[in-house]
Amino acid sequence: MNIIKNYKWVWFSLVLLIILLILKPAKGILATQITVQNLKSVALILPPIFVLIGLMDTWVPREVMIRFMGEKSGLFGALIALFLGAMGAGPLYVAFPVAAILVKKGARLAYVFLFLGAWVSIKLPIFMYELASFGAKFTFLHVFSSLIVFGIGSLLMEKLMSKENVALIIERADKLSA
Repeated sequence: MNIIKNYKWVWFSLVLLIILLILKPAKGILATQITVQNLKSVALILPPIFVLIGLMDTWVPREVMIRFMGEKSGLFGALIALFLGAMGAGPLYVAFPVAAILVKKGARLAYVFLFLGAWVSIKLPIFMYELASFGAKFTFLHVFSSLIVFGIGSLLMEKLMSKENVALIIERADKLSA
């Protein structure tokens, strides 16, 4: 019974896909092909990420993470978060397990939010593409505005969160990476 409850959205999507296959076979086949293609993409990306996360979880002691990205790390912690986010590869769903490990290891939540923001907008490959395609003015305006928005936004989100929500995030991060 737990498998049905835990994966209710997967089952729901599967039922919708079957209904689509019955009612509109051409669209159902296309939707099935796209779904399989996306599952293959995820299956190729996630295993290496989980290996890297496992290595990070094992090799990086909590004390080191707290020293470099904890509450008292200051600007240095923010710069590390930006660097990690900018060096990230792959879609955003790859960043969430990394963020969970950062939380589990004691990184400040504002820096985890900043890491996610950097992953979304200022990854090095995107930066290089924008620089070549849109020019330096656009690229630096985009990066500068993103840094301001994500920097202020991450600090605000951390400040506005209740202690219960912070505890819930930490608890879930511990469960996900355990």
